[in-house]
Amino acid sequence: MPASLPRWPMYALFVAFPLWWTLGLGDMIWPLVALPMTVLLLRRRRLRAPRGFGLWLLFLVWMFASAVQIDTGGRMIGFVYRALIYLAATVIFLYVYNGTERDLPARRVALVLTAYWAAVVAGGYLGVLSPHGSLHTPMAALVPEGLQSNELVAHMVNPRFTQGDPDGFWQNEPRPSAPFAYTNGWGHNYAELIPFVLVALAHLRRGPLFRLVLVLLPLSLVPAYLTVNRGMFLALGLGLGYAALRMAARGNAKGLLGLGALLVAALGVNTAIGVQDRVADRVSNSDTNETRLAVYQEAYERTLESPLFGYGAPRPSLLGEAVPSVGTQGQFWNVLFSHGFVGAALFLGWFGWLCWRTRRAPTGTALWTHVVVVMTTVMIFYYGLMDSGLVIVMIAGALALREAERHPPVRPRAAPLLATAKEPAPAPA
Repeated sequence: MPASLPRWPMYALFVAFPLWWTLGLGDMIWPLVALPMTVLLLRRRRLRAPRGFGLWLLFLVWMFASAVQIDTGGRMIGFVYRALIYLAATVIFLYVYNGTERDLPARRVALVLTAYWAAVVAGGYLGVLSPHGSLHTPMAALVPEGLQSNELVAHMVNPRFTQGDPDGFWQNEPRPSAPFAYTNGWGHNYAELIPFVLVALAHLRRGPLFRLVLVLLPLSLVPAYLTVNRGMFLALGLGLGYAALRMAARGNAKGLLGLGALLVAALGVNTAIGVQDRVADRVSNSDTNETRLAVYQEAYERTLESPLFGYGAPRPSLLGEAVPSVGTQGQFWNVLFSHGFVGAALFLGWFGWLCWRTRRAPTGTALWTHVVVVMTTVMIFYYGLMDSGLVIVMIAGALALREAERHPPVRPRAAPLLATAKEPAPAPA
């Protein structure tokens, strides 16, 4: 019998994340905790993986091969960081997928991720209440100043609570970002975590914890709206709308009523803080859409010059210093530019397979975790995932696959082609 998988690594990753953030470890906690997870997995006599997992493993191989294109020490630091996140997400996926309902019940995983969501919401309120605040962590005193010149390291050891608008328009109203480096990171993590919150509520049903989460859900909309994060709104609209259609098809009136209540709460908060005006102002005073499209086009065109392995890592744009680096405005574009067309095809293939394989969604938990995968497959075209975003979607995929295996489809037994009718028993004399 395979050794059981303990729950403490999941608690260490998500429940204790505020501690790691204040210490300055930030997103490095994912590969650090993935190490004991690897040891625990290797102790098992039998390690399982879904059939399509080979696509992801091939992507990892191709990603490492593209390191031959790295040309500076700074880019190598970024490459190693992203490689560690990819590996950590792989280990965490296998850990959850191999866990049983006794080891890692879906209910418990949803509650753990709900605790992490609460920390994300708290970080958002830090940005709302202290928009110009930042944190000087203990790691800042330990990391050499030369290494802190790297933007990624600087954000980790001295995290800010908000991110100002690149064009300077939003300087008077900075957008919440804590506990992430960028507002977009806050947005896509919030969107990915909401389905887990709904799963947790469905399992809790009553009690003080249920009431606490139920109150926190509408309160979380305040920092969510103040991020003015259009991609987050798009992902949530897509995900919740898709879930509503699936529920309607199944006749799940209770689930539809719950989504309706959430929509009413969202509209109420929207009206109270005037988000529509903020979004309109941001759209009319920002050229981020045009800039993104230009960077996407540049990523594609420059990848044509290095189609096999790409460039190994993002590089400065040729369009000017004010334009973001190529490969930083969406996970797909990062993979395409950094690892070439083959790497991008394998990456998309994995997410496409995961969407297709989890589509049946036989339970409520399976449906919501499938929704996370669907939303993220859309978000990778305009959001990066190199924080907890990739880890969360891999956990969602692992849970959705587990639920599908626990509830296999019932196929009617086919009648034989040549059937002979039984002769009736003779009537008693």
